[in-house]
Amino acid sequence: MCKDCAASDLSKLEPVFKEFEGDGHALVTILQRAQEIYGYLPADVIYRIAERQGVSPAKALGVATFYSQFRLKPVGKNLILLCKGTACHVNGADSIAAALKDELGIEDGGTTEDGLFSLKEVACLGCCSLSPVMMINETAYGSLTPQKAREIVRKIAAEGTAS
Repeated sequence: MCKDCAASDLSKLEPVFKEFEGDGHALVTILQRAQEIYGYLPADVIYRIAERQGVSPAKALGVATFYSQFRLKPVGKNLILLCKGTACHVNGADSIAAALKDELGIEDGGTTEDGLFSLKEVACLGCCSLSPVMMINETAYGSLTPQKAREIVRKIAAEGTAS
């Protein structure tokens, strides 16, 4: 077992293991389900999944780090996905990124100290007609300017709630 692992409630994984029992090709799906349960993939969860799937912890971690959908650290209450695709890039995504990083005091991949926001730059959100665009949780915000991006996060912070 992992000596640096936190103590997650691993019993929450049992229904997932039962659903995929005997399916040696379900590693990605099990990791996805685990992330839905815990919000991210804690080290002890990865170790348990590896053990139950009969793979090495290195293989399970390799899969979890290969796919960008997986998170190895907890994310803030409001996950900001900032599009850096071609349309957004051409229309000023870099200045939006700079404004958000300055406003929140974090870098790409970081989470604010209060746990309210996490920022992740992504390749494309598929909302090119709204460029530049960001999503905060399930809500898309388009035609952004640096000031508009700052105002959006300030409003959410003032409310102290998810968007």
